[in-house]
Amino acid sequence: MKSFDTSSAVESGGKNVDDDGGEKRTGTLMTASAHIITTVIGSGVLSLAWAIAQLGWVAGTVLLVSFAVIVNYTSRMLADCYRSPDAGRRNNTYMDVVRAYLGGRKVQLCGLAQYGSLVGTSIGYTITASISLVAIGKANCFHDKGHGAKCLVSNYPLMAAFGIVQIVLSQIPNFHKLSFLSIIATLMSFSYASIGTGLALAALASGKVGKTGLTGTVVGVDVTESDKLWKSFQAAGNIAFSYAYSIVFVEIQACILSTRDDTLSSSPPENIVMKKANLAGVSIATAFYILCGCIGYATFGNQAPGDLLTDFGFMNLTGSSILLMLASLSTLSELIRLLIRYTEFKPTREYSHEKANLAGVSIATAFYILCGCIGYATFGNQAPETSLLTLVFAQPIFQFVEKKCNKAWPESNFITKEHSMDIPLLGKCRVNLFRLVWRTTYVIFSTVVAMIFPFFNAILGLIGAVAFWPLTVYFPVEMHISQKKVKKYTMRWIGLKLLVLVCFIVSLLAAIGSIVGLISSVKAYKPFHNLY
Repeated sequence: MKSFDTSSAVESGGKNVDDDGGEKRTGTLMTASAHIITTVIGSGVLSLAWAIAQLGWVAGTVLLVSFAVIVNYTSRMLADCYRSPDAGRRNNTYMDVVRAYLGGRKVQLCGLAQYGSLVGTSIGYTITASISLVAIGKANCFHDKGHGAKCLVSNYPLMAAFGIVQIVLSQIPNFHKLSFLSIIATLMSFSYASIGTGLALAALASGKVGKTGLTGTVVGVDVTESDKLWKSFQAAGNIAFSYAYSIVFVEIQACILSTRDDTLSSSPPENIVMKKANLAGVSIATAFYILCGCIGYATFGNQAPGDLLTDFGFMNLTGSSILLMLASLSTLSELIRLLIRYTEFKPTREYSHEKANLAGVSIATAFYILCGCIGYATFGNQAPETSLLTLVFAQPIFQFVEKKCNKAWPESNFITKEHSMDIPLLGKCRVNLFRLVWRTTYVIFSTVVAMIFPFFNAILGLIGAVAFWPLTVYFPVEMHISQKKVKKYTMRWIGLKLLVLVCFIVSLLAAIGSIVGLISSVKAYKPFHNLY
């Protein structure tokens, strides 16, 4: 699935040109569905067991399904707005779509929400990466010294190391066009989530499970009354983060092959393909979420960890070195995906644990083979080359700032001049001083913020709350009203406005709950001194 690139099309002499003069798109229903699935199933899936623990079986499951229904409904509206008017020119970015239908300050608000979410996601991924590295370090310590050992690891050097790697990766021109990264990210996304589910099922088979309830955590037993309230709101934000893929929706649709034939139909086919892809993607992701979240909650109960894989809940439930190895493997998979996206216990001989080992290995391996092979079969050697968002969440920010600066100061050698350097083993590489300074500064900023606020659930909840309402609900609904010319105060208009209002209230409460969680965590936190 090739990205939109007008210059490439022009340079090719007009061959393989799409209807808008851009490079011929190759995206299909299958590749679009795969992009949605692999974008949705990210780090957010690891917090779902904790979220359901705060909300309980009823509210947790209902909220998961409700978010899925709302996302699918509003995304269908967004798909119809890809061209303006209905069968007109393409809008290849979210801001272009908003500009075409709403205009004015709403374009700037859209950009603020979209790029602000991307900055937050970069910070969130840095936090998750450091947690993954800490988990691997502690797993090695437990393996060498035993489960009762005092294994403390500082996450700050690990965050710094992750940041240094990102500084290097961020300097690679056209990093988003390294198509093999899509395959790796796909395999890593499915592998850690699948192994996590398999480990949870193995723990269930062992019989060592936590206490669950219809309403989740119990006031006076697990949490205080105020904690119950705020953590429930924060849990809603975590679920919202799990569905926060609207920031890439338009860019995925912009890669779909156009088979439009004006003699047969006046409706562009991209929206039809995207609606089907969205339904397939959201349905599969939701099924996966319910599986991971509910099985995780059934395993850990009201004491479910904030991060399903890296909070060592599995090590407390089982004494199996095989399961420990799988947990480390899944954590490593998560770390590799984050790098791309930002860019022995002595085994017991009890029969129940033998069954747990067999169940865990069998289920996790089956999931791994199933998801990995399906992911590769989907992309094959024609892995997508999406130029925005789906591989590295920082890339759109880099491109946005660099394009603005190039346009504002076209005569500045510092900004526009490319220097050629010979690097051993790599050959000639292009270096731009502005890109070097700007991208390095951005990575340092996101890394430092992550060091100051390394709180997984609270950060994810806040990002989800802030991004969900404007990008997933408000703008799609407002553009739909404008496009279809829905009259004020009709039943349809009232229903749409009510949907916007309800989602705004949920997002606001989720944001407040996440901020309260951040404040509570900061009070008991000493920056640059904590060990995990």
